[in-house]
Amino acid sequence: MYKNRQEALAYVQEFVPLVAESDQEIVLCAPFTALAVLADKLAGTRIALGAQNVHWEAAGAYTGEISPPMLTDWGVRYVIVGHSERRQYFGETDEQVNWRLKAAQRYGLIPILCVGETTEQRQQGLTESHILAQLEQALVGVNIPQVIIAYEPIWAIGTGNTCPATEANRVIGLIRQELTLLQQKTGQTNDRVRILYGGSVKPDNIDELMAMPEIDGVLVGSASLDPQGFARIVNYRVAP
Repeated sequence: MYKNRQEALAYVQEFVPLVAESDQEIVLCAPFTALAVLADKLAGTRIALGAQNVHWEAAGAYTGEISPPMLTDWGVRYVIVGHSERRQYFGETDEQVNWRLKAAQRYGLIPILCVGETTEQRQQGLTESHILAQLEQALVGVNIPQVIIAYEPIWAIGTGNTCPATEANRVIGLIRQELTLLQQKTGQTNDRVRILYGGSVKPDNIDELMAMPEIDGVLVGSASLDPQGFARIVNYRVAP
């Protein structure tokens, strides 16, 4: 919940030139109020527009919500679904996350599904079982190859306590195995699903994270608010 329209405009004016030479896939997931101005300014660039949530109905008496057609009308292509803050502060359930995923796909949006464990769950040895349960419930009836998964250990979000790159790689490897099983079980094509890491991603740890074989990209939080720092993340450098 950052940046009004003018601040968002100033941000992209500084950010876009910094990543103009990048061949990475870049998505800016902005607050609803900034989507219209960003849609205009990002047109013709390689940067795609994303939203931070979506409702499961196309229209109706759902005050305060935003529907898939409203997002696609602005040229939005991606949407975050099931972010830990939505689950923690607004009581979103795995069932509701599933509804949102299916609605996003019905209207051609690419959902970024967030999964991850709390400090307590990790301390109790429940990391794997919790994440696998989140995936199984959220992905019922979903076209799995058309979903992006983001592993965001809740204990690392906004705390500065980045999950060690090797541990993030291990958990993402388990997620990938589960996705393969779910695809086989539902008769879907066994395409490689893109899996991101999210949780205190910063310019000074991006190179190590992206050197991990299972990590396909990152979901960046507070570090994305600084265009210079975010550009350094986009333009990461992994030793050959």
